[in-house]
Amino acid sequence: MRGDRLLFSGLDLTLDAGGAALVTGPNGAGKTSLLRLIAGLLRPEAGRVEMDGRLAFGAIEPALDRELPLERALLYWARIDGGGAAEVATGLAAMGLAPLAEVPIRMLSTGQLKRAGLARVIGSGAEIWLLDEPANGLDTEARGRLESAIADHRASGGIVIAATHQPLALPDAVEMTIGAAG
Repeated sequence: MRGDRLLFSGLDLTLDAGGAALVTGPNGAGKTSLLRLIAGLLRPEAGRVEMDGRLAFGAIEPALDRELPLERALLYWARIDGGGAAEVATGLAAMGLAPLAEVPIRMLSTGQLKRAGLARVIGSGAEIWLLDEPANGLDTEARGRLESAIADHRASGGIVIAATHQPLALPDAVEMTIGAAG
C-alpha cells in the first residue's frame, strides 16, 4: 500500500538457486516497494515472504559514510555481513574500483558511487541480491562488470531480483511487470 492505493496483489514468485527475476514497470508502480517488502523493510498487507539465505539490498542510494575512504566504508558493511578485507577486495575488483580505495565517498562521481554500492552487495557474501535500478548511472564498461558479477553470482547458486528501467542482461529471468501508477 502507498497511502490508500494498493500497489500490487496476487504476486507469486519462487526462485531456485541460480534464479533471477526482472521487475519492470513505470515510476511509482511499486518496484522499490516490492524489493523493500522482500528485504523485510516493509510488511505485506496480506500474504508472506519466505526465503532461505542471507540477502543484500542494493538500494538506489548506497548507505555509505560519505566521509570515509571507499575501502573503509565498504569494510564497515563487510564486517556487519561477517566478512572482511577479502570480501571488500572482491567487490572493489568486480566493479573496477580498486584504484579508488582511498578516495573519500564524497569525492566519487555518480557512476563511481553506484559502482561502490554494487561492490558492497558483491562483497556481502549474501546468497540473495536485491538490486534497485542497478544500471542507473553506469557507463557501458561498468554495466558489463555488473552483468558479469550477476552471471558469476547466479552460476555459483546465487539469486538476483532486479528492479529496473534500464536494459540488464538477466538470461532466463522470470519477468514481472508491476502495474501502471494510478
